[in-house]
Amino acid sequence: MAVASQQSLIARLRELNRLSSGQKLGLMLGLAAAIALITGAWIWSQTPDYRVLYSNLSDRDGGAIINSLQQMNVPYKMAEGGGAILVAASQVYDVRLRLASQGLPKGSVVGFELMEAQKLGTSQFLEQVNYQRGLEGELTRSIQSLSAVQGARVHLAIPRASVFTREQQKPSASVLVSLHPGRELDKGQVSGIIHLVSSSVPNLPIKNVTVIDQNGNLLSASSEGKENAGLDPSQLEYLRQVEQSFVKRIENILSPITGIDNVRAQVAAELDFSQTEQTAETFKPNPTPPLAAIRSQQSSESGGAGQVAGGVPGALSNQPPGAAIAPVTAPAAATAAAVTAQPPGGSGYRESTVNYELDKTIQHVKLPVGGVKRLSVAVVVNFKKTVEKDGKISVKPLSAAEMAQISNLVKEAMGYRQQRGDTLNVVNAPFNAVVETVPAVPLWKDPGMIALAKEIAKNLLIAAVVFFLVFGVLRPLLKELSTPPPRPAVQAEAEGVSGARPARAGYEEQLTVAKQMAKQEPKIVAGVVKEWIGGNE
Repeated sequence: MAVASQQSLIARLRELNRLSSGQKLGLMLGLAAAIALITGAWIWSQTPDYRVLYSNLSDRDGGAIINSLQQMNVPYKMAEGGGAILVAASQVYDVRLRLASQGLPKGSVVGFELMEAQKLGTSQFLEQVNYQRGLEGELTRSIQSLSAVQGARVHLAIPRASVFTREQQKPSASVLVSLHPGRELDKGQVSGIIHLVSSSVPNLPIKNVTVIDQNGNLLSASSEGKENAGLDPSQLEYLRQVEQSFVKRIENILSPITGIDNVRAQVAAELDFSQTEQTAETFKPNPTPPLAAIRSQQSSESGGAGQVAGGVPGALSNQPPGAAIAPVTAPAAATAAAVTAQPPGGSGYRESTVNYELDKTIQHVKLPVGGVKRLSVAVVVNFKKTVEKDGKISVKPLSAAEMAQISNLVKEAMGYRQQRGDTLNVVNAPFNAVVETVPAVPLWKDPGMIALAKEIAKNLLIAAVVFFLVFGVLRPLLKELSTPPPRPAVQAEAEGVSGARPARAGYEEQLTVAKQMAKQEPKIVAGVVKEWIGGNE
């Protein structure tokens, strides 16, 4: 067999030697093309799928990221005119985390790092400008950290300080936010941005902060205009908490009676968020003097035993003055009593004044914010399920007594007050059993299967292209090129004689080997001949 294969190979090489120079060149080019095609297909199958690492980068961040990727030996590509950097899909998240640890990308916003490169001899004006730029950059970075904000710009107008109080001006700020597609900022988020900027700049009032979006819509004005028109986010959240608290109370107290998932409750609460302070000053009737507290007391006395009556002649002037009686009147702050009496000797007088404290009450009351003004409660209870003797489940409505019991329990749980206008509606109705089945994700929608299918399709496409090019194009071409031209008759006869001679030489060689074996191992040769003779019989 080895001799035959060698002879076949020698014959094919002889046939190739008979090819023309053009056929030999074409055959070599075909073989080179086949090898290049197979090698390219293998390299293409091994090439990783590139994904976007970062896009819309500034030149500064792009250069820093490429430098870091080269140091980490991570292959990358550039796309979109250099505006995006691509890496292998399996390394996207790993590379992002490693770059984030290096503080990349920093973005085009410059913060307080400007103050780190101050040169000697920098003027005070330039220092102030760099500080303002750094403050604007830091505020921009803080605003961009919001999930709904894609980009931001902050402009600060900080006036120069003046020693005169009347000439001092308050700083102002303008904020431009670029939102992600389909996202918007609510009033609470706009108010948060305003307070963030106001708290970061000294003496910057909230009213001097203006916020607009990328479409030119003024967001700060709508927030300020509606500040007193409705509830702020904290009040709305508190309202939801109060309503859910009442719902939970009602369901918890009814679940042991009706069973789990057999009761539904909804509460609409009306809360009072007004801030009210009351101051009351009340006066009670004055108590009797023995029971009243003395505020002040004053007495005076004058007179003498040896005084001689004198004065203008006449009857009136010669008579002593009578006892003066002062009216007991209460001023605004106290009750006073004045008594004037004449001493026993008939000369002089005694005067006494007593002021009593008023019975006054001052009461200052600050009413709590968020008090409940009114509650509206709706409760739906499922029909009662009972098991019959035959094992079947029957559904029956609740009786009037059971409904009255449930209504009373709900009233106690919600703190029902008819005076404030609370309403309660309890309904007994059958529940429609809704079984929520989560549909299984189809096989063709599974991300893992999709990735696997893409990889298999890619490899099959490569194999099909290679198979077609090799067996459909290159093989017929190589077969045609490798076919030698027809041989002349004389040459064919010569090759036939030369072929017979090797065959004769081979027979002689085999006969010589058989003779030598008969001489050396006659028993084996006799056994072989015996088997031949026995087989012929």
